[in-house]
Amino acid sequence: MAPRIDLKKGDSKNHIAKALKSIRDGYVIVVPAEHGYIYLADAFSHFAVRAMHVLRGDELGISAQVLCHSAQTVQGITRDVRGDAQKLMDEFWPGLLSLNLAPNRGLNWDLGDDNSLDLISIRVPKSRFLRALLKESGPLAAASASPAGDAPMLAIDRSAIKSWDVATVFDNGVLKSGQPTTVIAQRNGGLHILREGAISAAQVRKIAPSVSE
Repeated sequence: MAPRIDLKKGDSKNHIAKALKSIRDGYVIVVPAEHGYIYLADAFSHFAVRAMHVLRGDELGISAQVLCHSAQTVQGITRDVRGDAQKLMDEFWPGLLSLNLAPNRGLNWDLGDDNSLDLISIRVPKSRFLRALLKESGPLAAASASPAGDAPMLAIDRSAIKSWDVATVFDNGVLKSGQPTTVIAQRNGGLHILREGAISAAQVRKIAPSVSE
């Protein structure tokens, strides 16, 4: 049975320490993001990332997202980041913007696609707990804790925890529903909106007019 930790009780530093230990030991944990609970794992642990995909029921070739503490962290795991992409990071991070960027070729990781996509989806979240953890852990692989294709999980089903093969569940109660992230990809020398979500196309183009749909 996966232990449940109530983030509304106890010391936040202890919560971060427990989460960090679980991740460094190669396990998957469940934490709250802005509008749904997510799985987190060490992005450089092939076993942990694969376990996360199995928990979700993902098909082969699906790539996990990467969460970072800050835009500065992104510089170390990507390549060829263009000026407009940097402007969007500066404006909308932390927040609900996902950027699909080319990874640094020197990284020894497999997010689920066997590095065949040559793109990683990166985001800096707003969640205070998440950012405190990411500051200590470095970049982490992430995916929705809901089964593949299902709506975001807004509350932890305590009865379901018994069957979850994760190290720890960090529970912050019922989360607010909200729009998904806006997804923008950098490819073929330009930026393209793949999904319009919490940040509108108009807001994006105000910062980076060259972005296309």
